[in-house]
Amino acid sequence: MSFEKAAPTDTDTGEGVFQSPDESQLSQGPDNKSDNEVQLQADSGPPDGGTGAWLAVLGAWCCSFNSFGWMNSVGVFQSYYEFGPLKDYDSSTISWIPSLEIFFLFFLGPAVGFLFDKYGPTPLILVGTFLHVFGLMMASLATEYYQFLLAQGVCSAIGLSFLYSPAISTIATWFQKKRGLAMGVMVTGSSIGGVVFPIMINRLIQNPSTGYPWAMRIAAFLILALQIVAIFTLRPRTAPGPKKTVAVSNAGRAATLAAPFKEFPFVVMLVGMFILMYGIFIPVNYLALQALEEAHVSESMSLYLVAIFNGASLFGRLGSGYWSDIAGRWNVFVLAGATSGIVELALWIPATYQSAAIGFAVTFGFLSGAFVSLLAALPASVSPLPQIGYRIGVVMLVLSVPALTMAPIGGRILQSASSVENGWLHVKIFGGVMSLAGSAVVFYARVLYSKKFWAAF
Repeated sequence: MSFEKAAPTDTDTGEGVFQSPDESQLSQGPDNKSDNEVQLQADSGPPDGGTGAWLAVLGAWCCSFNSFGWMNSVGVFQSYYEFGPLKDYDSSTISWIPSLEIFFLFFLGPAVGFLFDKYGPTPLILVGTFLHVFGLMMASLATEYYQFLLAQGVCSAIGLSFLYSPAISTIATWFQKKRGLAMGVMVTGSSIGGVVFPIMINRLIQNPSTGYPWAMRIAAFLILALQIVAIFTLRPRTAPGPKKTVAVSNAGRAATLAAPFKEFPFVVMLVGMFILMYGIFIPVNYLALQALEEAHVSESMSLYLVAIFNGASLFGRLGSGYWSDIAGRWNVFVLAGATSGIVELALWIPATYQSAAIGFAVTFGFLSGAFVSLLAALPASVSPLPQIGYRIGVVMLVLSVPALTMAPIGGRILQSASSVENGWLHVKIFGGVMSLAGSAVVFYARVLYSKKFWAAF
């Protein structure tokens, strides 16, 4: 089956929903140089390749490894804190540390995106590197709950947002036709980080000569080394040069910020991703615990199960990025999301023994990889180029709500059940239904943008 390319527009929407601002609609004057001026530079469009573009992918890969890859290791800390320095606190209280870490990564998206559109990636990555590394160093010295919470759950977490959002927004400005592939390559960093960090942290913590303090410091030094690479390779595409000045009123700027929420197809996409977030990340959060309690695997095997999941997602993220440039980003995203829901219902429900749990981790890891791989590619494909950073940030902001609430909701479902088996059954059904429902809503948004069902959109 061949896919027909949707008709392109200035904003790569496929249907011309968005239009770049026309200069005749803006007040222009050579002497009008107030603080309300926006600098516009002539731009020939993304090059879709070249040394600078692929060096940017390398830098973005490092940021992905250090942000989402690090976030994938939070399960190790949950277990360590419960049986170590925070053993006097219940698990729900301790879970606020990883929950806040995930929350801040998404919640600061619009603010970081707005700063990216104004200043580019480099200043933001410098700030993110400092906060992430400093937070982990302070966590290595922590002994009290509030110290762990502030160091790892707040300081380091804010740094994560300043790394991931600018990285993925920069890639969107370098690539258009190959955007899916480029983003797929970038987010393999999070998969590899999700394999490396849990195993490394667990072994260093268990080693008497290093323990938790040096585990955190070694991780911080590794992150710092990779971030130095990112600082020198993740460069803005548009170099400083002659610019023409177009004055834009505060009302015009406010209209730009509110525009995504006034565009019905974009809002539908946000709703779909909001629902789908629960379906995709409920298994991610509970994979190890379900294997321990219901599949009766060993504690070490449960940690390796997380690494297996992340290893499989590497191929899913890379493959979905490649095929999205052929079959369409929206098409691949919806198909992968719906298939993930089917797999949750068909394979996770009967995964009550070790081999079945491993099979689910591999299959779901591969299929769900498209969610992270194409998460930014969808809004980028229907956004004006100067607003890509902000609009991707809006998506991240919306996803911060399920990021913060999915663990308490999952825990509530487990606690309300009459037995452990029924609790896990309800969690699995919840995840599968949310994946299917979210995919259906995103598909509706895709139809609103392009009614050509066989178009590569």
